Amino acid sequence: MNKLRQSMLMLPAVFLAACAAGPDYRQPAVPGIAHFARADAGSTQVAPVVNAEFWQAFRDTQLTNLVEQALSANNDLRIALARYDSETALLREAKSGYYPTVTMSANTGHQKLSVDQAYGFQRSNDVHGASVNAGWELDMFGRVRRDVEAHRAEAAALVEDLKALQVVIVGQVASAYMDLRGTQERLRVARESIDTQRETLRIINARLEAGRSSDFDVARVRAQLESATSRVFVLEARIAIDEHRLAVLTGRPPEALIAELDVPAPLPALAAAVDPETPGIVLRRRPDIAAAEQRLHAATARIGVASADLFPHVRLSGMLGTFAFRSGDLFTNQRETSLLGLNVDWSFLDAGRVRARIAASDAAAAGLLSSYQQTVLLALEDTENALIRYARTRSEDEHLERAAVESSYAVQIAREQLQAGTIGVYEVLDAEREQLRAQDAFAEGRTRSAVAAVALFKELAGGWPQYPSASASLSTGIR
Repeated sequence: MNKLRQSMLMLPAVFLAACAAGPDYRQPAVPGIAHFARADAGSTQVAPVVNAEFWQAFRDTQLTNLVEQALSANNDLRIALARYDSETALLREAKSGYYPTVTMSANTGHQKLSVDQAYGFQRSNDVHGASVNAGWELDMFGRVRRDVEAHRAEAAALVEDLKALQVVIVGQVASAYMDLRGTQERLRVARESIDTQRETLRIINARLEAGRSSDFDVARVRAQLESATSRVFVLEARIAIDEHRLAVLTGRPPEALIAELDVPAPLPALAAAVDPETPGIVLRRRPDIAAAEQRLHAATARIGVASADLFPHVRLSGMLGTFAFRSGDLFTNQRETSLLGLNVDWSFLDAGRVRARIAASDAAAAGLLSSYQQTVLLALEDTENALIRYARTRSEDEHLERAAVESSYAVQIAREQLQAGTIGVYEVLDAEREQLRAQDAFAEGRTRSAVAAVALFKELAGGWPQYPSASASLSTGIR
């Protein structure tokens, strides 16, 4: 008995010294690119990248409030958090394989044996029993360790998925907010144009009464006025859609923010340029890349889980209990019963099926390696695109602003010349039409720049906070 106990004490040491089946995970290499090709596109003034929450850089209190509400109440984030909680529960289940499984049982009843079973003893008896049973699969070849490693990596991937979803949600909130404010500016321009053209119509009607214009001139002015008025309804619909989107992103019904957001406000100020740092820093910071890497890690560990089936399964089992024909005799002297055993299960004849599972795990890991590499390349592409798009929209804004200023000056001159009789109505209408087009283009261009700024920060993934209600859960449970 003492030798058996000594052997049992030595088993944990053997278990810890044993090598885990399958390959050890190694982090894949990323492209060694020193800098982004478009990092300095369009500007020599470079501002530092935002290290805190990027939306704070816009200095818009309403935008900040909307983002914070979305991070705490968005239903898509809650779904992602539930997925994470589910995986951490599976991780705890996998870890239980490190320890013995202990169960308890008790029974009472009446039995009647056949003559052959009784061997001359009493055939009819009451029976009573109670026992504690324990079983422990010795992880000598690392099946449990690899399974825990796979679940830990999968849980870590879901943490990164949650962070990536934060990036998406905050980006959607900021983009919708920028579009809302930009469209409100375009609506203001359209309404001012309508007022301008109504004044032109008044002037033309006065000239008609004085015999200096014709019905043809009046009809053309009215046609342009109606065309300008029609734009209002399209812009109002777009504003309503943005308001509905922002409400749902913050976890509320579509109509919840109408009263609050109907009050016009200017577009937030934008930085002249943003320092993207280096590709290596950005790739290490992006949660979508981290999630792809963790899934590759999990797939590598699952190769070990499948490979462990090539080796014997060693299980230690034991039972300690009591059995008696009378309930009062339970737990008395000489009523104890016990069992201690070592079971070795090695299905070596099933090696073909096991090797097929290993091959499937190898193929899955190879696919996830390619998926990781593609995620890295797409991240670099998206960042380069965001850099050039932001730089070029800012340059476009400068020219559109000058065009808007010059078109307003042209309308002023055209009206003075119309009053002086040196030009006709057509030239005035053409100048007003160009003014509306130029001012609307400037407002739309500034909106594009704001949305491009949001997209750039999104691709850089700089300064994303932990999901508030998940912070405690995310920091534990995957060790």
